[in-house]
Amino acid sequence: MRTAVITPAAVRHAHLLLQQDGLARGKRRPDQYVIVSMADPDIGPLIAGRDPEAAVVPVPLAEGRMPLAAARNTGAAHALAAGADLLVFLDVDCVPGPTLRDGYARAAEDDALLCGTVTYLPPAPPGGYRLDDLDALAEPHPARPAPAEGTVVRGGDPNLFWSLSFALTAATWNRVGGFCEDYSGYGAEDTDFAATATRHGVDLWWVGGAPAFHQHHPTQTPPVQHLDDILRNGALYRRRWGVWPMEGWLRAFEARGLVTYDEAADAWHRTRADHR
Repeated sequence: MRTAVITPAAVRHAHLLLQQDGLARGKRRPDQYVIVSMADPDIGPLIAGRDPEAAVVPVPLAEGRMPLAAARNTGAAHALAAGADLLVFLDVDCVPGPTLRDGYARAAEDDALLCGTVTYLPPAPPGGYRLDDLDALAEPHPARPAPAEGTVVRGGDPNLFWSLSFALTAATWNRVGGFCEDYSGYGAEDTDFAATATRHGVDLWWVGGAPAFHQHHPTQTPPVQHLDDILRNGALYRRRWGVWPMEGWLRAFEARGLVTYDEAADAWHRTRADHR
């Protein structure tokens, strides 16, 4: 089974380099490594000559926003054209564990959307993370299953799907049809993908033995810096699926007085005080 690892990337160069190092240390390397550069021309020179060799495929920004859905579709198209049978998507912040490729390959079946375990790392120590230390440093996500190695938990809740680390066969990708490229910026494109997969009869499986480690980066809770993206993408999801995603974030924004909910229209809006 020819396996491709696909990573959309921009700006976080140190995180990308450690991911590449993690792939090089894997028990089996991917047959392809596709980095989709989202308007970041420095990525090509950055990874040139490093192991494993990567194909860098550029995509432009979407009206100034990160085109994550389009980037994943572009990476998948490149990998499929080169003969990939299994597509493994990794967020740029994720370092693959040594068994990630084999764990996904063992579990892979058509009509299954595979999610490996992702654990979270604390801020990097002086000198950066060391690959040998990641397992001891990482903390599991409290809201996601973490099956033991060699175990697959089928029938997962598609609302828990996350795009940090997932895999599916080429046939399953073609059945789902990829990500909806109407989404850009932060949020909802992965929830939409899982909903689309479910509509096409694709089941969510949690896979033990395909670990990834999420590198720490500064963030806000709730993600106020992404408020406009969440409102825009959330409204798009509402039009496509009839319900609002990311409701926890929206309620947190509401508690801060940043947004209001119009029950009659089933719509969220910025408050007047926060209009730009």
